[in-house]
Amino acid sequence: MSGHSHNHGPSHGHGHSHTPPKDFGRAFLIGIALNTAFIAIEVIAGFFADSLSLLADAGHNLSDVLGLVLAWVAAMLAKRPASQRYTYGLKRTTILAALANALLLFVGVGGIAWEAISRLGHPASVQAGTVAWVAGIGILVNGATAMLFMSGRKDDLNVRGAFLHMAADAAVSLGVMVTGIVMAFTDWWWIDPVTSLVIVLVILVGTWGLFRESLGLSLDAVPASVDPEKVEQFLSEIGGVASIHHLHIWALSTTETALTAHIVKSDATLDDTLLATLKEEIEEHFGITHTTFQVEYDPKTACGKIS
Repeated sequence: MSGHSHNHGPSHGHGHSHTPPKDFGRAFLIGIALNTAFIAIEVIAGFFADSLSLLADAGHNLSDVLGLVLAWVAAMLAKRPASQRYTYGLKRTTILAALANALLLFVGVGGIAWEAISRLGHPASVQAGTVAWVAGIGILVNGATAMLFMSGRKDDLNVRGAFLHMAADAAVSLGVMVTGIVMAFTDWWWIDPVTSLVIVLVILVGTWGLFRESLGLSLDAVPASVDPEKVEQFLSEIGGVASIHHLHIWALSTTETALTAHIVKSDATLDDTLLATLKEEIEEHFGITHTTFQVEYDPKTACGKIS
């Protein structure tokens, strides 16, 4: 893991890694193109077959395409260098894009649910064969798109959101295909709006985690992958550290985490080695790539008791 550390005088240490996250720009563009083409197919087939399931899935896929566009734009903005006004750059746009994506999905499923409930009382016949064939294409398109983001789903909230949406879409398309087959043999037209409601439930379950985490990160919550108590305990056990306070951990983006802390040393000697050790150990054990430490020598005169 590459990186470097800077020390600013006897009381401050700062370090950050310059290892860039994997670029998924091409994956976003391919996913946008594939799903846009499939939406056109679903809308045409949905009107032709009078299938709410297909139209509902097309509406959901449209929201996913808009989400992919937001995520892609945010990923591009995050690459812009820092400026005097935006001293961290525009990395946080990736968090805002994930939050907007979740909100967009909530709005979309509300419309789907409303239409499905209204059709429950008056189910209409549909061309079940068309429904099944189009949904089968959806399995291939959404599955292939999900595979584009599989390698980054654990490291980037934006990429994970794209992966989860596409994987969920593949599963939903499978459900729609099964629905079409069942209707073809039974004429149970009520299954179409019921399937739409199931689609709504699947989307809500998948979106809630994305919404909760992206909202938390936008409010400077500690990322879910980091346990602040373990970080504090770990720092306290490093040789040369007497105590630690004013520990703050927050997300700079969906891939980068920052930390600041006040470190009380057991002696009043300048120790650049300790600062370098703190930076390297935190990055290695917790993946926190941007750290700033203020070193204090006397907890009675320092700010250790001030919150």
